[in-house]
Parts: sequence; C-alpha cells; structure tokens
Amino acid sequence: MARAALAQLELARILWIPTGAPPYRRPPVASAAHRVAMLRLAITGEPRYQIDERELAPGHSGYTVDTLRSLGGEPVLLLGADQYAKLETWHEWREVLRLASIAVFARSGSSIGEGRARVVPFEPVPISASQIRACLARGEDVSAMLPAAVLQYIKLHRLYGHP
Repeated sequence: MARAALAQLELARILWIPTGAPPYRRPPVASAAHRVAMLRLAITGEPRYQIDERELAPGHSGYTVDTLRSLGGEPVLLLGADQYAKLETWHEWREVLRLASIAVFARSGSSIGEGRARVVPFEPVPISASQIRACLARGEDVSAMLPAAVLQYIKLHRLYGHP
C-alpha cells in the first residue's frame, strides 16, 4: 500500500505512525517498543519511509484528529476502504476531512463514492496482521508473510505466542 501511495500520489514520504493505546479499542498485543522495532526493520532500505512516535507519547488521545492537528501542513491520510467506510463514526470526522486529504486503497472494481477521497487502486495482498498473529500462536510458518528480519525479531522476543 505504501509503495502504491508513493507512486500514484507522488508523495515525498510516508510517515508511519504507530498507535498508542487509544481508549476506544483494545490495546495492541505487542508493546510500543516492540512494534516500533519491528516497523523499523520492515521499512529499512526505503529512505522515503519515516517513523513518527507521537501517538506513543504519554497523554496522547489516540484520535486521528489530534494527530493531524499536531502534524500541521497538508497531510494525506491513507486509509483502507474498510476504515474509510467507517469514517463518519470517527471522533471529529468532519475536522479530519478539513485537516487532511484522504486517499483510500480500494480493491479493483470497488466504489468509494461521494468524491471526498482520492482512490488509490492496488491489488491487495490477502494477508492480515491478525491472521499472522494467529498463525504464529499456532506455530505455523509465516516466513512468506513477513520480512525475514521482522520474523527473526518476533522469534527472538517470543512475541505473539511464538514458541
């Protein structure tokens, strides 16, 4: 998705912002430090990728609108079609639309509608993070689903139930 955004939206960079522990959902399974370390390993070699840890700071609300306010500038918010479909349920969603341009990754042939977002066509990879975590917990091979350095990190730190 990030590569498609760089190419099709002509972005100068992708800012990866790991989420903290927002009050509106269950906390992430791995600690913030582990998630940042894995992300760093996953994006190594692409100078246009950067990590921004602001949502991990104590007291951050975890709401996208607050992150966008703190970013400033003219950001492009990259969303999957599933999250875009729920946008109107987000905290201060109208302000999110005011603060950022929206780009949505949609499967071929799907319609986003309303013209509030730019569609980024791409062929999705049929792998989800929850699927990877479930496979790891069962001891299944996930080497085709993750960068080798990330899988090595998971094994070293025994994350996600990996034996």
